[in-house]
Amino acid sequence: MLVIVAASFLSAPWPGDAAPQQGQPVPHFKVISTSGQTISQDNYRGHVLILEFFSTFCPPCRRSIPHLVKLNHQYGTQGLQILGLSIDEDGAWLVKRLADQLRINYPLAMAGDAIIADFSGRSVPVMFLIDKKGNIAEVYRGYTDEIGRSVEQSVKRLLAEK
Repeated sequence: MLVIVAASFLSAPWPGDAAPQQGQPVPHFKVISTSGQTISQDNYRGHVLILEFFSTFCPPCRRSIPHLVKLNHQYGTQGLQILGLSIDEDGAWLVKRLADQLRINYPLAMAGDAIIADFSGRSVPVMFLIDKKGNIAEVYRGYTDEIGRSVEQSVKRLLAEK
């Protein structure tokens, strides 16, 4: 019961949640990955980017991650990039442990309060699919197999665009 309540609480937008919408430029972000690399939206110019906000204790997040690993494997050489941003407050060690457990093959970083406010509030999982020009093409909240199929179709479409 507690897990259901926590999941409901986390998936609900917070008051004042002003997440960027489809067609808008991606807000500026700069993070340090769990491996120590500085990453910003400038690293992804000319690429299709899936920016996923997640938490290590979120069951739908744990279901979305293997799908993202698969997408990265299939489309990474064609220009797809993925960045996972954790909203966990207990530190990067939890995220590193999850990365090892799920064999995550894309960069992960801790989302600071400013990035959380700029993008998603505390709603997880939420995926922002960003086109090659740096604009938000799609926003997906939650995760189901249907959302996974939709993400893949959108990735294929965006990769085909010039």
